[in-house]
Amino acid sequence: MKKPYVIGVCGGSGSGKTSFIKAVNAAFSEKSLCVFSMDEYYKPRKEQKSDEKGIKNFDLPFSIDKKAFRRDLKKLINGEIVNKKEYTFNNKNARPKNLVFKPAPVILIEGLFIFHYKKIAELLDLKIFIDAKENLKVVRRIKRDGQERNYPLTDVLYRYENHVLPAYEKYIEPYKDTSHLVIKNNENFENGLEVIKGFINNKIKP
Repeated sequence: MKKPYVIGVCGGSGSGKTSFIKAVNAAFSEKSLCVFSMDEYYKPRKEQKSDEKGIKNFDLPFSIDKKAFRRDLKKLINGEIVNKKEYTFNNKNARPKNLVFKPAPVILIEGLFIFHYKKIAELLDLKIFIDAKENLKVVRRIKRDGQERNYPLTDVLYRYENHVLPAYEKYIEPYKDTSHLVIKNNENFENGLEVIKGFINNKIKP
């Protein structure tokens, strides 16, 4: 079996990674493209580190079970199916789904620290960085954490200032200049999306 082409998508929280990847995924069948997210590999809440105020910090490289993520990514690369239970953070209203990831000619992975984890970065054939202005990322984070993770506004803002922004500056932004492609997402990512769709189409041609 021919080795799949592995694309990594990174960027700060609220940059629009998830929306971008959903748009890419919608353009292809699962036989052509497999989207694999690091968000499903957070360690259990009880294992997460707490800051000086006792608040769990999910924005550290330690927060992710990187060994499990790399193990399952390598399975996909080797043509194996991966089964994973959905990670729902602390949203008691969400029922975790059983997720199935199937091998494909192109594997697209996303996550905050995929460029920072050296052994995972080594598996990437193409590195894409999604970039956006800081104020826009804050607004997007507020909307996401309020709706999907059931966090109150004061909690979201505290986390952004004390967890998200320091992590971005230390573990994510330094890899922007070493990425193969930087896509700006201040208003929209349509041009970058069309480029990547065309690129993937070229990769999946027989």
